Amino acid sequence: MTKRPSAELPQAQAALDARPVAPEINLGARSAAALRGVGLAGLGLAAGLSVSAAPAQAAETGPQISTFKLENGLQGVVIEDHRAPVVTHMVWYRVGAADEPPGRSGIAHFLEHLMFKGTDEIPPGEFSKIIAANGGQDNAFTSNDYTAYFQRIAKDRLDLVMKMEADRMRDLVLDEESVVTERAVVIEERNSRTDNDPQSQFYEQFNATLYKNHPYGLPVIGWRREIEKLSLDDAIDFYKRFYGPDNAILVVAGDVDPEEVEALATAHYGAVEAADIQAHERPQEPPHLAARRVVMVDEKVRQPFLTRGYLTPSYVTAESGDAHALAVASEILGGGTTARLSKELVLGQKIALNAGAYYRGVSRDDTTFAFYVVPADGVSLEDAEAAADAALASLVNDGPSEAELERAKMVLISSSIFQQDSQSSMARMYGSALTVGLDIEDVRVWPDKIRAVSAEDVKRVLGELLKIEASVTGYLSAPERGASKTDAGQSGAVKQ
Repeated sequence: MTKRPSAELPQAQAALDARPVAPEINLGARSAAALRGVGLAGLGLAAGLSVSAAPAQAAETGPQISTFKLENGLQGVVIEDHRAPVVTHMVWYRVGAADEPPGRSGIAHFLEHLMFKGTDEIPPGEFSKIIAANGGQDNAFTSNDYTAYFQRIAKDRLDLVMKMEADRMRDLVLDEESVVTERAVVIEERNSRTDNDPQSQFYEQFNATLYKNHPYGLPVIGWRREIEKLSLDDAIDFYKRFYGPDNAILVVAGDVDPEEVEALATAHYGAVEAADIQAHERPQEPPHLAARRVVMVDEKVRQPFLTRGYLTPSYVTAESGDAHALAVASEILGGGTTARLSKELVLGQKIALNAGAYYRGVSRDDTTFAFYVVPADGVSLEDAEAAADAALASLVNDGPSEAELERAKMVLISSSIFQQDSQSSMARMYGSALTVGLDIEDVRVWPDKIRAVSAEDVKRVLGELLKIEASVTGYLSAPERGASKTDAGQSGAVKQ
């Protein structure tokens, strides 16, 4: 991710927890592995950490995890990784696009940009320059559930980055000029990433159709007309309402000593006064009583595809074990070339170029289980949809074979182990999870819960939770040859 251009997590994290309902992808090119919202990185940790808690193992061979909590409410997580003398320092705020005031979509992401403008101690635009001058890298990202800021730097510079991040936690300095300038940057970002990309436009409409009342239906970057109206007062009000130590989680991963990290955090973040941030209720989805469809036609589309998303519980909202069964089910249905959809539609019937499924489990509120199909040349979207439905129905009715079940569980658990190879992935795994309401024990026992999923569990959750009336099916295609724009529904039009 380049410097603050995106309202989403970087590519490697796109399948984990950031939320559009469906991934923004080149479906004909990306491997199915990049779509799977599963594995330990699809998990997380939650509030309620005790001060100087005893270290806990994230897995038998996993990193050593320690936690603490400061008097002002800041929660801390330390992940020891002594393989190299570097650290990843992250501050996660429990606020994202789903927490924005009505009519102010995009303000969470906009404020993320503005956080780099400066404080009383750091001149505007100098934050990243200071990090770079000390041999480090920094950036930030926004999702529906959180906003996070990070630096990766030599361990002897941890004191510096903590001081700088604590400084802008409550001492950000903004003026009208900086707001106008950065607002133009965000609008241009929307132009290039969304307004000129039919696939991104399609997923905006798809999400807005799946979530009629819940703010997950809003684009993280915001609707253009609302971005254009974001003001200095909007930014300051949002900053004061949600940014403070009592709404933040500090995650430090790397070659560090937990006691030293806690001491540094106490010195820097402990000096920041609690902001008395109040919990707030989000609007929730009413029961879905009718299946919905989105059909978009755009002349820029080169490869048509279809997708269906079901509103399902997340790791936070699901009954015990259901989310883990959904994760296994998504792997069985669409987790690679040996999965059901690929074997039957791509390799067997040869009616698809690509097919897959994913489950976005790390979410504060109800989330999405989805599949997609890229039809082969000459195959209609309707025929591809019927074939995908047949494959799904077979899995619901008969359940997975023992080989399918074991392969899926092995892939998921292996993925969680591989994530421990990356210091930044571990930091993101714990930070994203904590902010949505899980806890360290949820991460620690995740492999065991995946192992415990049975074939009957997969059948049950697919049958009970994938309700057609709680779904949206979307088609994205180019106009038919010889069709007028009126016949095609107008270029870029969406039919619901």
